[in-house]
Amino acid sequence: MEPPQGFWATLWNFICFLPYFIGLLILGTIKGAILCPLICLIVTIGNSAIILGLWPAHSIWTYYCILRAKFLGPVLKIVLCICISALLVLWPVVSIFGSIIGGAGYGLLAPIVSTFAAVEGGKSNAFYHCIYDGTLSTVKGSFTVVRDFMDVCFHSYFSVMDDLRLQVLPDGKRYEIRLLHLPGAIVVGLIGIMFDVIVITFVAIYKSFYMLFKGWHRLFHDLIGREGPFLETICVPFAGLAILLWPVIVAGAVLASMVSSIFLGAYASVIAYQESSVLFGLSYIITSLAMYDEYSNDVLDMPECSCFPRLQYRKKNPPSRTSSRTASISRPNSFSVPPSRSVSFQNSYIDLKPLELLDGLFSESKHQGEILIDEGLIKLQDLENCKSNKADNKVINLGLPTYCILQMLLRSIKANSEGLLLRDNTTEITSRNRPKDIVFDWFINPLLIIKDQIKARNLSDAEENYLRQLVLLHGNPERLKNSDLESSSDTELKRAELDGLARRLRGITRSISRYPTFKRRFDDLVSSLTEELAKKNSGSHSQHGSQSVSRTKSKFMRIISQKSFRNRASNQNPGEEDTEPVVVKDIDIV
Repeated sequence: MEPPQGFWATLWNFICFLPYFIGLLILGTIKGAILCPLICLIVTIGNSAIILGLWPAHSIWTYYCILRAKFLGPVLKIVLCICISALLVLWPVVSIFGSIIGGAGYGLLAPIVSTFAAVEGGKSNAFYHCIYDGTLSTVKGSFTVVRDFMDVCFHSYFSVMDDLRLQVLPDGKRYEIRLLHLPGAIVVGLIGIMFDVIVITFVAIYKSFYMLFKGWHRLFHDLIGREGPFLETICVPFAGLAILLWPVIVAGAVLASMVSSIFLGAYASVIAYQESSVLFGLSYIITSLAMYDEYSNDVLDMPECSCFPRLQYRKKNPPSRTSSRTASISRPNSFSVPPSRSVSFQNSYIDLKPLELLDGLFSESKHQGEILIDEGLIKLQDLENCKSNKADNKVINLGLPTYCILQMLLRSIKANSEGLLLRDNTTEITSRNRPKDIVFDWFINPLLIIKDQIKARNLSDAEENYLRQLVLLHGNPERLKNSDLESSSDTELKRAELDGLARRLRGITRSISRYPTFKRRFDDLVSSLTEELAKKNSGSHSQHGSQSVSRTKSKFMRIISQKSFRNRASNQNPGEEDTEPVVVKDIDIV
């Protein structure tokens, strides 16, 4: 859909579009207003029960893991226990308040978005879907939110704390705190908080007026011309609400700046402690103001300058930014050159989303799991151990996802891909289309590094097979030991290298398993594989029964044919008598 050209065409398009937009917005708002109290109640009650129910266990286990951590020194453990007490006290209050706000926002906005999405999917009965979509799905989604939150509080939290408790530094040393530099660092941190909060709040309020009027100007211009966020109907509710709530958004930006100034100023204590110098900590306080000023100028597309100086706050000067890096980070091209407004999200938007990549991982896990079941590498006992959360269930919950990730890496290497190639061989994750999410970078960057390491080793087919089954069967070393995989590696050095790659892959998979939606979807995958294995076993039993019947019928026919042959022989030689009678026992043929 191209934006209209000319004033009259633009005005007519706006007049035709406005009632259409208002009608959908009113309908979605009515559904949201009806469902908002119910959704907020479900999310608040569910999350609050989880928070309050697990809070004693979280508190006790947090202190236990900190005190038993092998890489923390005794003084640092005491300081962390004191500091963590404040977080444990604030956790229930902040989490319950966030559940109330999040539940209300989800209950109000989800029906509105679904109403606009109903006219974008090309559905046959758009009027029915405009009314129905976003009602039952929102209620189900609220229970899904509670389930995912429970998985995070139960599965992900204890997994992270176990890693904290069992982690050991390579050199065997411990992190310890230097008490001599601690008082100066605390004083510098308090000064940084007070100074940064005052100055950053003043700068944020000063720039908020520019943000308010410039944002309104851009949004109204896009609304009249059906451009930018108003080009696609599914994006209209967000853009329309942005016009109405733009002052609230600006006020929220000011509030966010005030909150961030607390952490920005407190980081001065870290600088002072790391550099063992109060002067460097004070220098960072001034530099942090310049950093905020330049960043806000980039966001608001204001001139690149700052009235605050940048001082040296490290003993070693940080690497100087080149002009190209300054252009891409300090002021990205997306700010200096506005994007084309005629681009359709449905046709040209190729950026991948983290949930889409998670969909690809589970699709690959289901496909590979069915293959491994057919090959006998995944057994019923593995699935039962995974369902019962036994300690020896790593073949499924850790080995299978790691196996699929390894398959993706090997497939990308063989296809000579610069990124990661998914199973359909058409979707490729590269630096251009990967999700712009720092959390996703924690996963994609190590995978690219491991891919390069595997490619550099130029593994043979036998070594690839060894590595595949090594990552799959690590949870059950007896099965790996009893197999013939040990002879696949030529030397102990090569085997050690493959073991190291397998450990790193399992570490990445363990981190991915802490993603909020992973546990729920993985349980569905295990149930699907269990059904697949049950069908295979029932099919093998029925096939075994049919084979037994076939063998019985064959035996019976062989006896009959032997008898008829002897009868024919006796007819040809009447002088000879058949002295070996044929005895046919009772045979049950099913």
